[in-house]
Amino acid sequence: MAKTRISISGKNLEITEALRSYVEKKVAKLDKYLNDHRTASAEVMLRIERGIHIAEVTVNLSGVLLRGEGKTGDMYTSVDSAVDRIERQLNKFKTKLWKKKEGPKLSEVQASDQEGAEEPDRPRIVRTKRFALKPMDVEEAVMQMELLGHDFFVFRDADSGEVSVVYRRRDGNYGLIESEF
Repeated sequence: MAKTRISISGKNLEITEALRSYVEKKVAKLDKYLNDHRTASAEVMLRIERGIHIAEVTVNLSGVLLRGEGKTGDMYTSVDSAVDRIERQLNKFKTKLWKKKEGPKLSEVQASDQEGAEEPDRPRIVRTKRFALKPMDVEEAVMQMELLGHDFFVFRDADSGEVSVVYRRRDGNYGLIESEF
């Protein structure tokens, strides 16, 4: 069975030995979903904001990212909620992999122009994320986007090597933005 490497950090709270042990035990139960050949790592961020206890769990399965978040009045309950979300995503991931092997493929993804009106009081960038772009095909990028619960996903196209973006359209279909240089 795969052994998940766990990294725990905190913000605005002290991570007691009891809390650390609880988090490690809860995250370790995800090992039952993992194959022997997979190496997994989990990053757990525990924080308190305005009296709300927030647990964010991000699991990296050889480049596939799963993320769960729990927000409650109790840190232990928040950890339970976040890990439960990851478990559901793992089940969904396994089902999607099976369907990808057995079912029809996403045949064509078309991009559309989306125009937005500029407002005089424009929003500002308040957070920056950096991550390695794993080469993958469009179907895998759509699956990764769905697993993360995001509306878009940036990836490196395995065929062209260029950076591309898949996104969910309002009509429920997907769009693909391909870069040109």
